[in-house]
Amino acid sequence: MPIRTNRGRAAVYRRLWGFPLRSPRHLVGTLVFLAILVTVLGIVVPKVMGKQPAKASPLTPGTTTTSVTATQSGAAAPVPTSNLPTRLSQPLATPTTAAPNGDAVRVAKEWAAAWVNHPQGITSAQWLEQLKPFTTEEYLPVMASVDPANIPATKVTGEPTVGTSYTSSVQLTIPTDGPKLSITVVSTNAGWRVADYDQAS
Repeated sequence: MPIRTNRGRAAVYRRLWGFPLRSPRHLVGTLVFLAILVTVLGIVVPKVMGKQPAKASPLTPGTTTTSVTATQSGAAAPVPTSNLPTRLSQPLATPTTAAPNGDAVRVAKEWAAAWVNHPQGITSAQWLEQLKPFTTEEYLPVMASVDPANIPATKVTGEPTVGTSYTSSVQLTIPTDGPKLSITVVSTNAGWRVADYDQAS
């Protein structure tokens, strides 16, 4: 059986592949080079062409997306959309009217009595302490800015007149020897408390 030399093998490879290869090593090297070249082209070409794979991300509440619609000219125009509701699903709750609550009227009268009680020499802190049991925590800082010496009334002169009355709030007017007091009393976790007042003529 004839022994095939490297020169004989090279001649066979030349006939098979159509180009000169000196040895099987050159063939393997060429194949490895071609594999690397194909891989590099597969990575580089999409980046050069600007085609990057899109990453899908789940939408969370409040996320705004953009849809595309066709215009008359045939061009696509982006149309912003959102998964937020565009209108209220339920109407805002309206206050429920009710007869004046007895505790609300009582608190308004006691608050007014404390408001007109400012003898000469009383400090703002002492005057505010009288109002504290009948005033909401949120409204106390507003009352702390009032100087009791400037209050133009010294006594309550009549019974309260109810203006509007709801299950959660009552508005009353109380006469004094100065201006009338327009008082708003609201229902809180601590009971009925004064949340606002104004001096009416």
